[in-house]
Amino acid sequence: MSQKNRILGGFFSIFFSNIGRFLLMLIITPIIVRLLGSAKYGDYAFLLGVISLWGRFVHGGLNDGVRKYIAEDRDDVKWKSQVLGFYTRIGTLLVGFTLGLVLMALHIGYLEDILGSDLVSFFPLIGLLVFVRVYHTAMRSALMGEGLERISEPIRVIERLLFGVTGIALVYVGFGVNGVILGHVVGSLTAAFVSFYYVLKNFNIRYVIRIPDTGFPRRKLIFFNVYSTLLLLLSLSLYNVDILLLRPLVGSQPTGYYKAALTIVHFLWFVPIVSQMVLLHSASELWSQNNRSAINSMSSKITRFTLLFTLLVAMGIGALARPFLTIYFGQEFTASVIPLLLLIPGTASFAVARPIYAVGQASGELAPLMISTGIGAGMNLGLNLLLIPRYGMNGAAVATSLSYGSMLILHGLASRKIGFNPFADLRIPSIAITTIVSAPVIFGVPYVLNSGILSLIIVPPLGFVVYATLAIRTRAITADEIKSLLQPIPSKWLELVLLLIRRVEG
Repeated sequence: MSQKNRILGGFFSIFFSNIGRFLLMLIITPIIVRLLGSAKYGDYAFLLGVISLWGRFVHGGLNDGVRKYIAEDRDDVKWKSQVLGFYTRIGTLLVGFTLGLVLMALHIGYLEDILGSDLVSFFPLIGLLVFVRVYHTAMRSALMGEGLERISEPIRVIERLLFGVTGIALVYVGFGVNGVILGHVVGSLTAAFVSFYYVLKNFNIRYVIRIPDTGFPRRKLIFFNVYSTLLLLLSLSLYNVDILLLRPLVGSQPTGYYKAALTIVHFLWFVPIVSQMVLLHSASELWSQNNRSAINSMSSKITRFTLLFTLLVAMGIGALARPFLTIYFGQEFTASVIPLLLLIPGTASFAVARPIYAVGQASGELAPLMISTGIGAGMNLGLNLLLIPRYGMNGAAVATSLSYGSMLILHGLASRKIGFNPFADLRIPSIAITTIVSAPVIFGVPYVLNSGILSLIIVPPLGFVVYATLAIRTRAITADEIKSLLQPIPSKWLELVLLLIRRVEG
């Protein structure tokens, strides 16, 4: 399989998997919200932030390291098996060490003094979840580094389904937030076992278990793990500091409203996250070959495609914010509308920065990315501490949006330092015309219809058709580029789509 087809195959495997997970969450989330109530949902949102930070610390570098180094030489069975075993042992040691610290803090009452007894009671179960996720992450990353996203990603859909079924059932019978977390444990544990079955088919288990010989580059892999973990923690602080500060400063209910706004606005990251996941191990191949022209071409095209898609989704979310929130979460979540609108500009900017970040990370030169991410994370912490006490969840939204927005500028500067240009083919005039002309349709139709349900049915397809037509006419994206992106779909459907695009293109 050619490198281009492998990248596209990986992209669409992750893309359709994420669609499946997204659709499941569309069903699962409102049920959990209604069963828990806004206050307990706020507690759950806080705990998710803790799980994310803890999990990234123990397996964030594992995830990136396994994918990067397996992809650089996936034909050497001994090498890739040793990489998987080495990083899995590091993850096990980290989770054991941190779990010991947490249990010690629980024993002496330190965490209870900070968070209260109602929240610390969940920590042993959270520790179990983080432990299980280390092994699922290792197995999934190995399959992705091997180019087997077609296997690893459907397993994640199964994980989400099991989480939903188990979590909802346990909450319904009275387990509350504990039930939701147990649902995560069941899903992750099952996914880890299924992934391990496929790993056994593609890796040599003897080399996975065995300690590597003296020639194995331990120092190189450890440094990448450390730097990747620090980078991920800085990035993750951007996603979770607002939630972690909101709950103790303003209470559970506003945190629940704010979490609802974040859940919706993070739809903007749907495609960028897919690109980011594929690009780390795909771009690693190009960096190992020192193919700078291919890196520049790939990164600039993906940046433009990401910007085009993100602007469309951002306008759709902005236009449909109120009806979607009230219908999806419930009438009381009208309070989430203002923070959601405030979050959109920065979240959209960060969406465009995510693929740039991945290409830079694949180079192995992480210092510029750490500096840029550290600046954004420091800005985020400072602004949230300044604005939350005064303005509550709206202050958190402003602080987070400004910090998110800075990441596009900062990662753009970092990319130049690393040695690639993601903005070489951005076509700003074409994208600007496409956005400005389509905006009155996307925002005007909901106002004319004056019906939340009708707006949710009509605006997405109508807005997409208008926006896509303008994008093709202005050559913000060309028919040949669309053909390249759609190669994995069946040829008869591809021919029909291309015929329509050629007609639009003129």
